[in-house]
Amino acid sequence: MRFGIFYEHQLPRPWTEGGELKLFQDALAQVELADRLGIDYAWEVEHHFLEEYSHSSAPEVFLAAASQRTQRIRLGHGIVLMPPAYNHPARVAERLATLDLVSHGRVDWGTGESASRAELEGFGITPAERRAMWRESTEQVANMLVLDPYPGFHGQYFSMPVRNVVPKPVQKPHPPLWVACSNRETIHLAAQLGIGALTFAFIDPAEAQHWVEDYYETFKRECVPLGHAVNPNVAMVTGFSCHRDADEARRRGIDGFRFFQFALGHHYSFGKHTPGRTDIWKKFVAVREQLGLEVLGGGTGCIGTPAQLAESLAKFESSGVDQTIFIQQGGHNRHEHICEALELFAAEVMPRFKEHEERRQAQKMEELAPYIEAAFKRKQAMPPLVESDIPTYEAYGMAIAQVDIDKLPEANRRRLETFRKMREIAERA
Repeated sequence: MRFGIFYEHQLPRPWTEGGELKLFQDALAQVELADRLGIDYAWEVEHHFLEEYSHSSAPEVFLAAASQRTQRIRLGHGIVLMPPAYNHPARVAERLATLDLVSHGRVDWGTGESASRAELEGFGITPAERRAMWRESTEQVANMLVLDPYPGFHGQYFSMPVRNVVPKPVQKPHPPLWVACSNRETIHLAAQLGIGALTFAFIDPAEAQHWVEDYYETFKRECVPLGHAVNPNVAMVTGFSCHRDADEARRRGIDGFRFFQFALGHHYSFGKHTPGRTDIWKKFVAVREQLGLEVLGGGTGCIGTPAQLAESLAKFESSGVDQTIFIQQGGHNRHEHICEALELFAAEVMPRFKEHEERRQAQKMEELAPYIEAAFKRKQAMPPLVESDIPTYEAYGMAIAQVDIDKLPEANRRRLETFRKMREIAERA
């Protein structure tokens, strides 16, 4: 099993001057520590307007900063919001490739669509169409990362002409592709499209085994890759706190994970929100003692002692979960407690799962190899343009900006004359 850490950049009220600065700087220090400890992934969300729950609206900036403070940890978008009103597909491709370059090829490309009213209406997105938007955009971004030039596209939700989208990523054909799965139907879809599944914690190992088996059986039977490579993996996001004293681990971790779940519910399910005024933490405190841990599902299995975490993780590993991702920065969880927990986990729990991971991955991919070959035979890929079909366009300056050269200022006149000479020479070349 592999392990990751997960960032929403939660900032519960009351807010103080410098709070966001400390939040982001602490998170960067935690990623740097995780890199030194040998943790495999750092995942960063994209959300907009979700006060207190997530102040992570520009994950590409945070991940780029993290890339310069780390050496080996993989940097995961968990996720990029793919409907074009959030992010134009060409901009997604450009940012992914640039991040892959500055990180020396350490990017994982998680995707999703969002379901919060704050985000969807804030960007003018029709909720019923967000899944179709996600699928169209994700497929085309993969094409942009690979094809030289990109042949252009006229779709339902965005269109663009032939362009060569640069730069191209280090990882070929493109970074590993994932999708956020908020329900089991999406896990099934991920398998059909050859995409890794980023899931919330399963209730128990039996549930995990059922859906992991369904994912891989669906992958083998039905996969038609959405991208130019497949990423057959199931990852599980869960709460996290590790301490040698179980009660202390719970004291440090349960409240933050409870708030994570409560704030999620507030923005997505039951809350009434006044922008800039609603105090979600205050609402949480009012009901905190009434929130039983059962509302957290299986998310508390990694809150406890090293032995308890090892026992819980072993069960999910045997169920086929490929990666466990820890929500360690939730609510008012303290930076020093998070660092202590990561260090203890890396020293006493992680080694027993790392020992055979490389061999396990190799065996899995060997088993899946014939199914991957069959999946790509089913895919109808966007064909590259033949040379004669690549259009040429002329710069606006010479095509539509014809002016009376004698009326231009002297510096502008000389510049225009130079450009015209450049054009004449270039056209003869």
